[in-house]
Amino acid sequence: MNIDLTALGWTGGNGAGSLRPGRVTRVDRGVCTVLCAEGPVRASLAGRMLATAAGDLSRLPAVGDWVRIGLWPDERTTVEEVLPRRSLLSRRTAGKDASAQVLAANMDAVAVVEPVHPEPDLPRIERLLALAFESGAQPLVVLSKADLAADAEMITRDLARVAPGVPVLPVSAEHGTGIDLLRPYVAAGRTLALLGRSGAGKSSLVNALVDAEVLTTQAIRRADGKGRHTTTYRTLVPVPGGGAVIDTPGVRGVGLLDAADGLDQAFADVAELIDCCRFADCAHLLEPGCAVRAALADGELSLRRWKSWEKLQREVAYETGRQRSRPRGGRQFGRPVRPRNRRSG
Repeated sequence: MNIDLTALGWTGGNGAGSLRPGRVTRVDRGVCTVLCAEGPVRASLAGRMLATAAGDLSRLPAVGDWVRIGLWPDERTTVEEVLPRRSLLSRRTAGKDASAQVLAANMDAVAVVEPVHPEPDLPRIERLLALAFESGAQPLVVLSKADLAADAEMITRDLARVAPGVPVLPVSAEHGTGIDLLRPYVAAGRTLALLGRSGAGKSSLVNALVDAEVLTTQAIRRADGKGRHTTTYRTLVPVPGGGAVIDTPGVRGVGLLDAADGLDQAFADVAELIDCCRFADCAHLLEPGCAVRAALADGELSLRRWKSWEKLQREVAYETGRQRSRPRGGRQFGRPVRPRNRRSG
């Protein structure tokens, strides 16, 4: 079984010495499934890799990573090196000692998948878009199960207001409508990662893109129209003709660890208003010349969206301060939240 790695995005040549390149498709407790030119292999982590990653688990292989593996005379296969990542999708883990949990690596695009039924959750879309922007890949919003909506096009237009500059695509995996809109994102050499809650229809989208039942799916619940949790692990699936799609388990809570830039981009309309305030330290309460208050008053900016931005901004600022206050020996994920205002009074 021969695999064309260039169709999966490989651009690094044939390898380094005795080590062979490959792409991680799944990770199970320290053992990786890796697609190499000769086919898929199961590889454990080399001891030096475990030592290097001590204290920083984000350095360990993740789904989508390009790695170099060693094939040894005693029939062991080991991952020896994780190659530099060009994009990285990660979130904050739970708990007071939270760190970065890598969801996927080396994506060209990240699709925030949100079902149209019973109704899209706007704050969740905004939060996931901040995560997608921060990854360094191109964000988009996929409105799944569009066949269940009375007017999917109207919902699409409404959602464009909370995703300025981001493609919003209505799709029905069951009926096959809109799937062609996603195909450019999984063309040869390109990778699309899917991000969303349990039951959003991500696995169904994967099956539609590869035109085969490669992932298990379940029907929606009759009681509330919600999908059921199916995927329990992250996996990369090659698409016939080239390209790949990464399916991730449904996420209930998504903490923003170091997403100041992503937040700015996800709320580009809000950031632009803040930059137009008269005073650089405007608190957007009673100050004269506050562009935010003016936009709220005339309906240009909804109060819901402003409150959502405030909540996420506080979360990022808190997390940045927490990370900066860690002992110097610990991994520093945070960076200062940049002041939005550039103008002085």
